[in-house]
Amino acid sequence: MEKEAITGLARDYIQREQDAAFRAGVEKLLEEAGAHSPEAWKELEDRFYRKLEFGTGGLRGIIGGGYNRMNTLVVKSATQGLANYLRKAFPAKSERPAGNGLSAVIAFDSRHYSHEFAEAAALIFAANGIKTYLFSSMRPTPELSFAIRRLGADTGIVVTASHNPPQYNGYKAYWNDGSQVIAPHDEGIIAEVNAVTEITEMTRDDALARGLLVIIDREIDEAYHAMVTGCLFRPALIREKGGEVKIVYTPLHGTGAMHVEQVLESLGLKVITVPEQREGNGDFPTVSYPNPEEGAALKLALALGREVKADVVMATDPDADRLGTAVPDKNGDFALITGNQLGVLLADYIFLSLKETGNMPEKAAMVNSIVTTGMQKRVAESYGAACIECLTGFKWIAAVMRQCEDAMTYSVVYGTEESYGYLVENEVRDKDGVSAAALTAEMTLYWRSQGKSLLDRLDELYLIHGYWQELGISKYFQGPEGPAIMKGIMDGYRKNPPAVLGGIKVIKVRDVQESVWKYPGNPGKKDPVGLPKSDVLQFYLEDGTVISARPSGTEPKIKFYATCCAKAGADGLSGARAEAARKLDAINRDIRQVIGE
Repeated sequence: MEKEAITGLARDYIQREQDAAFRAGVEKLLEEAGAHSPEAWKELEDRFYRKLEFGTGGLRGIIGGGYNRMNTLVVKSATQGLANYLRKAFPAKSERPAGNGLSAVIAFDSRHYSHEFAEAAALIFAANGIKTYLFSSMRPTPELSFAIRRLGADTGIVVTASHNPPQYNGYKAYWNDGSQVIAPHDEGIIAEVNAVTEITEMTRDDALARGLLVIIDREIDEAYHAMVTGCLFRPALIREKGGEVKIVYTPLHGTGAMHVEQVLESLGLKVITVPEQREGNGDFPTVSYPNPEEGAALKLALALGREVKADVVMATDPDADRLGTAVPDKNGDFALITGNQLGVLLADYIFLSLKETGNMPEKAAMVNSIVTTGMQKRVAESYGAACIECLTGFKWIAAVMRQCEDAMTYSVVYGTEESYGYLVENEVRDKDGVSAAALTAEMTLYWRSQGKSLLDRLDELYLIHGYWQELGISKYFQGPEGPAIMKGIMDGYRKNPPAVLGGIKVIKVRDVQESVWKYPGNPGKKDPVGLPKSDVLQFYLEDGTVISARPSGTEPKIKFYATCCAKAGADGLSGARAEAARKLDAINRDIRQVIGE
């Protein structure tokens, strides 16, 4: 984009932005760029070469002034577009008097500007006649989903950037079933957001006085707590022996402490929260990356776990929808449990508990994403349950749950994906780190009562279903050229799919974007893919290994997943582990060669 166009957009933004700090930041960049600072010009260009895209997952970006940043003007514009779409989607409600028709719920996390962005969105809704329930302080994403369903709202927003670094924030839009929006609503909302030219606004005092802004907290918190404790299977066991399990927990400076502590302590479990990470803090001062998927983020929790001899270490991400865990191993240290592994353990425990308590529904099912370990399907089927696959992202798990309810085909009792997301109840329609933490605590206690650790049970499942191991690779492509590079990688795989990966023959390819199965050994054969279109490629190898590639929908990166299985032989699981590691190492080298590493 030409310099004149960039500077014109910057001046336009300055005129429209009401937040003094964001406005001043752009004014300073313009001044420095005018003084021929290459660094200032590069930053200015990055802030204005495009608009921050409102995608199918909402908004996510670096906080700052500019149309390609997260700021109050961008949030207001997005909310105006969402309000415009709501009126078209629910015409009967939109014709009722303001405050008696359309309604929304808004929550926010501990990140910088989360509260300001949430209130800005609430006041845009209010100005458009949409009654808005705004949480009084930070709350987890799953409670937002719960509140939408509880209050019968038409939409919801949570202001969060999940586990991104501190400079990021984001905005996720939800529909009236408590799940993130999917087609056709996502495309309709995007079109309305892109078409916004005028924003209707209202003051906080006016919105409160007219009943268009309602502050909520305890009434939803208490109902949410009751729901979480109600999803447990063995309250009597917890009452009897709950004090025997010692839990170390960290919310990683996010929203989880209040709920996780209250729920677990109300059950009589011993919870020790990492003191340095208990309070919400958008700087995330003790971690470089507040992601419970990363072992480094659990460093303080693991140290405390060793000190107090904890039975399980738990961590939730800043908006408390993901859960990371670690448990003691046989060497006296802690072993990190991957998202796939905890997903397997919870699937096993849920189906086992339903069976033992006589509550297994007819046509019981779980739902997982297409990049999640194949071991979960084997576990579900061993209990006579189905495992239904869907696209990556919990909105697709929620969509399957809704479809099963509407058609009365399956009773979905569990949903999970490899990225540390679990849904162990039905009252929330997004991943829920709080309820997953409660059930993981109960599961730990149950297997302890059977003389086993979680690792012992996992090894038992490996001996039954084979040893499964997974590999994940993420490659970032920042800047204006990033999307084109990622598209080139995916196009290259589509035009020239590999015949072998990791030295193992590719026998079929699932191209979800083109909705077709392809067979390298039989080019004329093609079968339809029964999934919504998405930019995903999956390579199925002759040994059962599956390798997936997809660009992220929320970050400038491309992600690869591999899952493989090896059977335990005469030497038990050690040989299977070695075989799986060898396969994944070879696959890792092939992928990194393609992405330039």
